[in-house]
Amino acid sequence: MFGFLKKKRSPADEAAVPAPPAGSGAADAAAAAVESPAAAPVAEPVAAVDVRPIAAAAPVIEPAPAPKRSWTERLKAGLARTRQQLGGGLASLFGRRKIDEDLLEELESTLLMADCGVDATQHLLAELRTRWKRDKLETADQLQQTLADALHAIIAPLEQPLDVSGHSPYIIMIAGVNGSGKTTSIGKLAKYFQAQGKSVLLAAGDTFRAAAREQLMTWGERNNVTVVAQEGGDAAAVIFDAINAARARRIDIVLADTAGRLPTQLHLMDEIAKVRRVIAKAEPSGPHEVILVLDANIGQNALAQVKAFDKAVGVTGLVVTKLDGTAKGGVLAAIARQCPKPLRFIGVGEGIDDLQPFKAREFVDALFEPVPGAVKAGGEAGGRA
Repeated sequence: MFGFLKKKRSPADEAAVPAPPAGSGAADAAAAAVESPAAAPVAEPVAAVDVRPIAAAAPVIEPAPAPKRSWTERLKAGLARTRQQLGGGLASLFGRRKIDEDLLEELESTLLMADCGVDATQHLLAELRTRWKRDKLETADQLQQTLADALHAIIAPLEQPLDVSGHSPYIIMIAGVNGSGKTTSIGKLAKYFQAQGKSVLLAAGDTFRAAAREQLMTWGERNNVTVVAQEGGDAAAVIFDAINAARARRIDIVLADTAGRLPTQLHLMDEIAKVRRVIAKAEPSGPHEVILVLDANIGQNALAQVKAFDKAVGVTGLVVTKLDGTAKGGVLAAIARQCPKPLRFIGVGEGIDDLQPFKAREFVDALFEPVPGAVKAGGEAGGRA
């Protein structure tokens, strides 16, 4: 209990403790431990190990890249919203009853919602009524095919591919309002012409918008194309230098960017007219093409832009962009009826290959799909009377 009171044993006390008797087992064991070398430990039996060659790790299979879609597939995907607005509306009309005047009136509203415009809509309906009575159309498929043919007849004159073989360098002046996709379209056009085996030079004539020069230079680096640019300065002077550089280097095509402007800003429209005059001084036959870039989302405002820019610089061709972001692709019909300028290219996506020459039949085919549950001749629709 009172262990802390016990006296601690000294080393002398420990030495005085008598050793165990010689015959004891503990003494023998201690003596053996001192006199004999340490015995090697006996290894325990180890279970047999099944040694097999290690199989090589299975190679990591990278997912195969998605196959590149054809232009027709990309066009159809890009026009999905317009097709839903136009073709979907038609499907709901055609699929529920036979052709009559009430259906044609509702069809008129559908065409107007797709931004076909009053003129083109009236023309299409007049053609449908004529064919309906003359050919005795009865089914939805027949009426939709008639509408597709009539729409193709309207926009087919816009299909005029751009021929750049007449001059070297071939000077293309690009105009448009801010946000229409003008500079991006220039980058895509450079890629397109390169694929045709043409050498291209870009002129950064948009000296007004911040970062426009840098944006065009980025496109130049991406396409490995020379860009003539200056910090600030006069846009006409930049394009003048670019034309002289192209002539010295034997470049095939010059794509000249210009500052975006609104048609209502008359002083800015005067500036772009000055750019056109300077191009004519650098090359008396130029510009060989004046392209106006239109945003498909603006609908009927596109008509006002075509008229204003045509008055200022003499528009010779159109590029319609962002058709994939709008349900108003019918604006092409309105343009064809009121401002029939050649439609050189259409854009249906953000990819560098999503700007391609306009082909009327491909465009119309991408807008329409077979009508589900169409009313069949004889009064049956989807198996019901």
